[in-house]
Amino acid sequence: MLRILLVFSGMVSVILGVLGIFLPLLPTTPFLLLASACFVKSSPRFNHWLITHKKFGPVIQNWQTNRAVSSTVRRRGAAAIVVSFCWSIWIVPLVWLKIILFLGLMLALTFFLRLPVNDLVD
Repeated sequence: MLRILLVFSGMVSVILGVLGIFLPLLPTTPFLLLASACFVKSSPRFNHWLITHKKFGPVIQNWQTNRAVSSTVRRRGAAAIVVSFCWSIWIVPLVWLKIILFLGLMLALTFFLRLPVNDLVD
């Protein structure tokens, strides 16, 4: 049962990651990393397909081997974080919620921008 749940979660994560290529507010890399983590524990075949994929593989391998992202991933990710949080802050009517969202933006951006960069793999 757990294996089926992990394969399903991995597939959904891959789909969301692919959508993130085309939708600017949906991050691609975290979903692909989540898919890889699910596939490692549930399906070696799907995991092999994902890490050897021409587009997705280098990002995942860079994270798995170096615990780093490329500067392109870092730039796009930071932009997505800022845009999505600013949109949320703008549409929320309550001031206290705007403050919490702003603090969340600062925390998320600080964490994300502190990730190591490795441009050897892109």
